Amino acid sequence: MFLRTETISSKKLIGFSLKMSLANNKTFELWSKFMPQRKEIENTVGSDLYSIQVFDNNYNQFDPQSIFEKWAAIEVTGFEDVPTDMVSFILPAGKYAVFLHKGSANEGYKTFQYIFGVWLPNSGYELDNRPHFEILGEKYKNNDPSSEEEVFIPIR
Repeated sequence: MFLRTETISSKKLIGFSLKMSLANNKTFELWSKFMPQRKEIENTVGSDLYSIQVFDNNYNQFDPQSIFEKWAAIEVTGFEDVPTDMVSFILPAGKYAVFLHKGSANEGYKTFQYIFGVWLPNSGYELDNRPHFEILGEKYKNNDPSSEEEVFIPIR
């Protein structure tokens, strides 16, 4: 599950975001809006998609009603041509612990239970206050049991 630690440079992204909670999950709505319009983004860097979660300092991961912001986005070279209705986002530079999640999104909770319940408390790292994200690359197959995605957790 744990792959590596990686320090990333900041990334420019374009996409959509929605406020949601785990109890009122709008992920399907978010990606349903983004996917048909992503072809309008001309200056992309590769084809990897980013699923980003931005938590504020008051976010309680144990409360399914806690609100956070979720993004569906793709990396771009610049913000000169942001399509109508889409928004730019800068993913800040920093150190991340990177994990491999294999399986459907419905099984994702197992990966996150391992990360926050086992790996992080025993790692010597602390959670940093930066966005969390997943890279949905060529091996990502939505809810397919053979799907793979990399999970990036901000650490210090």
